[in-house]
Amino acid sequence: MNFENLMPRGIHRMRYLAIFLFLACASTFASGPCDIYATGGTPCVAAHSTVRALYGSYAGNLYQVRRSSDNTMKDIPVLTPGGVAKSAVQDAFCTSTCVITKVYDQSANGNFMEYQGAGSSITGSAAPAVATTEKFKLAGENVYSLYIKPGNTYWRDGSKSGVPTGAAPEGMYMVTSGKHFNGGCCFDYGNSETTRKADAAGAMDAIYFGSSCWFNTTASYKCTTGSGPWVQADLEWGLFASNSSTTWNPKTVSMTSTYVTAMLKNNGTTRMALKGGNAQSGGLSTFWDGALPYSKMVKQGAIVLGSGGDCCRVGGGVNQSEGTFYEGAMVAGYPTDAVDSAVQANIAAAGYGSATTEVSFKRSLPSGERILRTVQDRIRLENGISEVAVYSLGGKLLGRGTFGKGEISLRADLGIQEGIHLVRVRSVVQP
Repeated sequence: MNFENLMPRGIHRMRYLAIFLFLACASTFASGPCDIYATGGTPCVAAHSTVRALYGSYAGNLYQVRRSSDNTMKDIPVLTPGGVAKSAVQDAFCTSTCVITKVYDQSANGNFMEYQGAGSSITGSAAPAVATTEKFKLAGENVYSLYIKPGNTYWRDGSKSGVPTGAAPEGMYMVTSGKHFNGGCCFDYGNSETTRKADAAGAMDAIYFGSSCWFNTTASYKCTTGSGPWVQADLEWGLFASNSSTTWNPKTVSMTSTYVTAMLKNNGTTRMALKGGNAQSGGLSTFWDGALPYSKMVKQGAIVLGSGGDCCRVGGGVNQSEGTFYEGAMVAGYPTDAVDSAVQANIAAAGYGSATTEVSFKRSLPSGERILRTVQDRIRLENGISEVAVYSLGGKLLGRGTFGKGEISLRADLGIQEGIHLVRVRSVVQP
């Protein structure tokens, strides 16, 4: 369709063009981690979160809860496309104790996570996590974490739905907490056995986060960098901070931030990398980037969340670990360091733990947009005609307008109240 034919002729033509272009972009939200991975050529094969969308366009459900009083289920959606969880739905529904029965896959692969216990389609010895244990602020909105305690765990067989198997390369990340952990085996997120048994060295490829010093029975292996929690790789038959089972990696540091980004990537044959950072600010630290401890990976392609791979089928024991899961994704291929950094920047800009207490404009860089970062109410527009849109970090449009060159007040001109916001400025007509 030729949209120019829909616009009036004459002196106001440019104004209509500006307004039309603004409306066309108003529904476009900031990219999520899985958009970044896709742009880097390593698409998400599974994407899970109870707190926010991991694609800028995702408008579906994040997770499912079950109410104890009548065993009724309820899906918890996003507040807006690309935004945070609409936790008010859970608050209204959970008039008695609720548990999280599923965490939906936001990718197109259908790799949703389900608790490994009675009443689920998986069966097993585990119980679902209570849905209301941790409530916190994300981008100024109330959301709930997946708060894993011993006895809770989630699993999915993704071997036929996109999850890498064998020695195929893959990467993954999760956002967790440095305040809730233990040394039990094993708070994992990533690739695991379809058998739910400890089948072989290299049968797993999962992020581990906790204080377990797995090989400390060896005299030379002492975890000397604090008391944890640490980011390690669960590759089956061991938790690895490097490629060594005899010497601790001194670059592995305790990650004690309230919100922690943990990353693992593995090319399947020669190389893996472990990274971590504060999920509220800053970049990533690389703890290991080098050889694998095994000659090659023999991944089976299941996904585990909250426990080790040999848990928790019927008769297969119970999960001994605990930890917090906010979000995570698995990707096909070996992400570049630049992609890792971009994902971390996206997480840091998401607003973990942020309440609306000050005016602060987060930086984001969608193609073709100029983003302002300031703590002032007034901003200066340098171009002839600019479109200004203000969003909550959860993706909700708060105000918009088209302005000429000069200074504008976000409060007076757009009615924006104090809070943490994303301000997008797009130049429409050059002076």
